[in-house]
Amino acid sequence: MTQATLMTRAAGSASFTLTHDAWGRLVLVDAEGVEHAGVEPVRVFPISEPDGWISIADADGRELASIKDPAELSDDVRQLLDLELARRDFVPVIEQIESVAMDRQPSEWKVKTDRGPTTFLLNSEEDVRRLGAHGGMIVDLQGIRYLIRDTRELDAESRRLLERYL
Repeated sequence: MTQATLMTRAAGSASFTLTHDAWGRLVLVDAEGVEHAGVEPVRVFPISEPDGWISIADADGRELASIKDPAELSDDVRQLLDLELARRDFVPVIEQIESVAMDRQPSEWKVKTDRGPTTFLLNSEEDVRRLGAHGGMIVDLQGIRYLIRDTRELDAESRRLLERYL
């Protein structure tokens, strides 16, 4: 069982512990000793500020703790949070769009990512979102997010295929 104590950097500075239970779930034990099983750490600003603000929410999505600067945490806590966040934050970066089958819904996308080639289904055009002036995020039918850091870095054919959606 991994255990670490961390202090929130928010008002009140309440202390709590984080552990993994026998099933591998993350458990937060608050200052009163109440266990909250199945908590999820979430980056509040995953794109614009990935190294700051982490929220720890219970299974119903209610925030139990927030951490302004994870770098201020002890090494063991930071390692535990990094492990959990890495598992949650699987976000492949699209480097090339090979094809988009637009003749049916859901549409089928074939792309090359920083983690290799893949094919995914896109439910609707609303699942492609602009991030800033030149970035984008695509959320597939299974909820996997794909990041486009800068559309200007894509080849001409990829930009043409993406243009309809952004």
